[in-house]
Amino acid sequence: MTGIPLGGPAPDFTLRDQFGQDVTLSSFRGRKAVALVFFPFAFSGVCTGEMADIRARLAEFMTFDSEVLAISCDPVYSLRTFADQDGLNFPLLSDFWPHGEVSRTYGVFEEHRGCPTRSSYVVDRDGLLRWSVHNEGPDKRDLDEHLRQLHAVVV
Repeated sequence: MTGIPLGGPAPDFTLRDQFGQDVTLSSFRGRKAVALVFFPFAFSGVCTGEMADIRARLAEFMTFDSEVLAISCDPVYSLRTFADQDGLNFPLLSDFWPHGEVSRTYGVFEEHRGCPTRSSYVVDRDGLLRWSVHNEGPDKRDLDEHLRQLHAVVV
């Protein structure tokens, strides 16, 4: 999985969060850098641990005047239950319908599993893709590296 090329504009999208509210990537342009965190499935072992790790370090992410948007193909209602159960207080976006459209646009949709890979992108304040990483299914993200990359685009 290679994703999409860096340096150009991040493909814009609007997805519903766990509360059913629309979140549009371009609404952050000029204001915040964004970490796009694609994850395969709510309630799965690795994903649950990763989202809890992001929750625990959310203040560090926000220190850089940035936003974390976690994206899966789970329906909004599942994401709401997942967020409520684990106290996830950042946007969990549903790429449920059309199924995986945003994940496909970013080159991270696994057709045979029907979900995105464990991939991340950093989008700078100008809306440009500056960094990406694509982990194998069982491999957790390196949040220290995510924070370094966010810091690099906002300083």
